[in-house]
Amino acid sequence: MQVDPRGQRVSAGITTAVLVVVLITGSWELLAAQAVVFAVGALIGLRYAPYGLIYQALIRPRIGPPRQLEDAAPPRFAQGVGLVFALVGVVGYVVGIEWLGIVATALALGAAFLNAAFGFCLGCEMYLLIRRVIPKNRSDREVPA
Repeated sequence: MQVDPRGQRVSAGITTAVLVVVLITGSWELLAAQAVVFAVGALIGLRYAPYGLIYQALIRPRIGPPRQLEDAAPPRFAQGVGLVFALVGVVGYVVGIEWLGIVATALALGAAFLNAAFGFCLGCEMYLLIRRVIPKNRSDREVPA
């Protein structure tokens, strides 16, 4: 599947705004809602991610088709990374370890901001690095003839 990279940046911008509000308010509920957004993108697919749907319905029709599309696997992996940080943050806030909630949220915010402002997807780069280190069809066994 291919995705419009502009949609990923818009989604990252919305995520950035949400995470700033979480850091200001300490709202674990809002962070949990963001975790659901990450989960949909990572587990169900970017096509169904809420912020992507907003982009598809409201923004893309006004700016036209993208010049190029990108593979969906790296941003989908990035959504999974965001989900992990959001869940750690929710747990931190809920169990009273506020510093854990703040740090996890701030790390997710930093990654979202990099993507929104500069088009640099940290989770995507992690995905590509992992793919280079661990080949897709890796086998340490000898296959009998």
